[in-house]
Amino acid sequence: MSNTQTHIKGRQQAATFTITTLGCKVNQYESEAIAQQLASDGYRQVRQKQTTELCIINTCTVTQKAAMQSRQAIRKAMRSNPGARIIVTGCYAQTEPDAIKKIKGVHHIIGHADKHNIPDIIPLPGENIQHPVTAINRDIFLENDFKSPPATVFGNRTRPILKIQDGCDSRCTYCIVPLARGQSRSMPIASVLQHIQQLKQAGYHEVVLSGIHLGAYGTDLPNGIDLYSLLNRIHEQNGMDRVRLSSIEPLELTGDIITLVAESSMFCHHFHIPLQSGDDDVLKKMNRPYTRALFQDLIIKINKHLPDAAIGVDTLIGFPGETENAFANTYALLENLPVTYLHVFPFSARGGTPASMFPGKVPATVIKTRCQIMRQLGDVKKRAFYQKFIGQKLNVLMEDKRDKSTGCLKGITANYIPVHVPWDEKIKNTLVQVSIDTLDSNNTVFGTLC
Repeated sequence: MSNTQTHIKGRQQAATFTITTLGCKVNQYESEAIAQQLASDGYRQVRQKQTTELCIINTCTVTQKAAMQSRQAIRKAMRSNPGARIIVTGCYAQTEPDAIKKIKGVHHIIGHADKHNIPDIIPLPGENIQHPVTAINRDIFLENDFKSPPATVFGNRTRPILKIQDGCDSRCTYCIVPLARGQSRSMPIASVLQHIQQLKQAGYHEVVLSGIHLGAYGTDLPNGIDLYSLLNRIHEQNGMDRVRLSSIEPLELTGDIITLVAESSMFCHHFHIPLQSGDDDVLKKMNRPYTRALFQDLIIKINKHLPDAAIGVDTLIGFPGETENAFANTYALLENLPVTYLHVFPFSARGGTPASMFPGKVPATVIKTRCQIMRQLGDVKKRAFYQKFIGQKLNVLMEDKRDKSTGCLKGITANYIPVHVPWDEKIKNTLVQVSIDTLDSNNTVFGTLC
């Protein structure tokens, strides 16, 4: 029994904690891992609106806005929980611990190399809080091995995330993530298979494979392991009903992967591919290693092999030097390709990146207008994709909560269509066949059980 368990066992009531998570799926997974560890040590997680003894803020720093939102989340946690122990971790804690130290009331700043040890690092509730702030922020580039949590992370979602890769060896000129996450590191294949098997045994029907740079999976592993090797082993094991890939770079979405997804009933027909810009000059300035022509060929290839596949695309609007013509090139490329939805991000100069010093800054008002135009295109694309499936029967993985806006039970198809069906307690967290019936003006899809 750990010291934490011994300490809490003697209390009349378990110490409570909350975790606030900002940023990507990897951060979400890591928060769930921390919560699971704390729960196994006897802590009790409570809702954000309840006061608590321990507040963990898992921060993001991908943009200046994300860093600002991380600071706001820290201050909000302190206001809502006077007297609570405040622990800050995540990417902002890794890259700018000195900025966090200036926020009066923070007790611990813990970088990525040690975030998996948070339950062992922090003093227990009721013990003396030492000052000044305790900061553990080791050089992330000294981390050579993938750090797995002590046990499979289940979380509280119908479709659990499994982080199989961390870090990034790319050097996009706008991105600070490599400085926050370090070099690429991969979970060994045997461990991935074991986690998936345990999730299946626990009753889950889908797992989302995630990473900071998912397509770089295996570059640090021996024997020529790559993402395709892993996916092929997952297919052979047949250990999960559905496996979904999170974001994957254009050059790393190979023909072998596309063919495997097309031939296997296990993998979701859904790809999320960062484009960022459809202008070759802007792509060069971003240090993105592909052209608009390569991206176009990739989307056409996917659509040929998997005509029902959802294809999501990231765009970064207003990069320094993005002229009206450059923006028009991005718009025209996406308008003419069979993509499903767009994630539109306004460029925000991030201190510490080369792009923050680039000339040709685009005015904020222009960026805002271009983002609105691109989001409107995304709405049109999404509607056109959803309409193709009206009248069809699709397998839907139902969630377990009533949707607030419709009062229905919501689920997701393998090709990433959210479907709302009349509430039925019996079908929560199950795979069911649904007839896709209607699409309202807000792009909300409704269906009925077959």
